[in-house]
This record gives sequence, structure tokens and C-alpha cells, in this order.
Amino acid sequence: MKMTIRKILLGIIFCFISITTNAQITAAKITYERKTNLYKKLKGNTENWLKEEDKIKIDFFELYVNDTSSLFKPQESELRENLSWATSKNTVLQNFNLNTRYLIKTIWGEELHLTDSLFKRQWHITESSRKIAGYACRKAIWEPNDSTKIYAWFSYDITPSTGPESFNGLPGTILGIATEDGGVVYFAKKVELINPDAKVFILPKKKKVYAVNELKAQMEKQYGKEKWFKRMLNEQFGLW
Repeated sequence: MKMTIRKILLGIIFCFISITTNAQITAAKITYERKTNLYKKLKGNTENWLKEEDKIKIDFFELYVNDTSSLFKPQESELRENLSWATSKNTVLQNFNLNTRYLIKTIWGEELHLTDSLFKRQWHITESSRKIAGYACRKAIWEPNDSTKIYAWFSYDITPSTGPESFNGLPGTILGIATEDGGVVYFAKKVELINPDAKVFILPKKKKVYAVNELKAQMEKQYGKEKWFKRMLNEQFGLW
């Protein structure tokens, strides 16, 4: 009888340790699928030249993460991409210890390298939940302005505070991101429990590296009076 009780207690302890261990993932490779509704993104009379079957553009990205850094980048592919110009494909390296991020963006056909501090957002965590890529996620909301909401689903099980693009600031890794109108949606399709090689987090750097504020000031000086400029600036630097 005592032996049976002992086995039961050991079983309970083992299960508890297993659950705790599984809930404390600090390193992984996550593959995301991004769907962009080009009718909503480009607006205007896109129906005149963009076919209905082409309105949803799909891109794939990879997020490498450990307890000190994360690297988000486009997934490499040899396939020819249709409408490649219609969506951006950013690379974002976040360093949690140094509170910095290094970005590679293509703006107007030019690859630009940028540095900045980590993006800070005021999140509201809700009670809503769902499963993404096999992980239980909690929904959070960020309102960058009165007319915009961004929804994020993060997992407490994957502990680094990071996610697609420059997203962070939640008590776990973001596995899903969506704009309120559903125009842009990121969802994790696969989570691999690997410890990324340190070389993954070393990016080739250009001689000219801009501070984000420096580049924004230059662009404001050149294009600040244009009607489209504010929207472009917000899309490039205010949301993602």
C-alpha cells in the first residue's frame, strides 16, 4: 500500500515537473504565414487591375528566438513571387538585454539598415484565448491611435517577450497578429523546439546605418507635404 502511494506521489511530481518544463520554452524556431488583403491594403480602384483570386497575398517568415534575442526574417524561397512589390519583407533583430533592435527594410526599392530601441506598446490583455500551432494563446489588444486596433495572441509557454516584426512587450511570444479589419494577419504554422546557433543573430551590416529618427526626419523634410506620406510613414514605422 505504501509502495503504491509512493508511486502515485512520484507520478504526480513527475507530471508537475513535465508540465512546468514544457511551459518554460526559452528557445525555438517559429514559422509564420502572413496573409495580406491587397484590396484593403492598396485601396483605390484595385478591382480594375487586381484579380479576385490574387487579392490575398501570402508570405512566409521565420522567427528565431532565445532568452536574449530574436530574429524575424523572410523565409528564403527560389519560387518566383507574384506581386512581390505589394508587401514589405522586413528583417528585425531584437536584443532584449540591450533594449535595441536592428532593422533591414526595403523602401522604394532600396535596402536600408536601421537601428532603434525596442518598440514599446501599451497592451491590454483579455480573457479571450485560442490555440495556435498547438499552443494555448491569450489575446491582447494594442491601440496605436483612436482608429486602429492590433490584436495579438501570445503563449505563456514560450517565454521570450517577442513576436513577428518589431512586436514584443507581452509575457510570452506572440504567435498571431492581426489588424482589426483583417487586412494583415500573421499566424504561426509551426514551432520547432531548437536552440538557434549564435550565428543566426549576426546580420551583415551596411556602411551606412540610420537611426530610425534620423531617417524619419530626412523623409519628413523631403516628402512631409505629400498627402500619402503620413500613411506610408505610419505603415513603415508606426505599426510594424
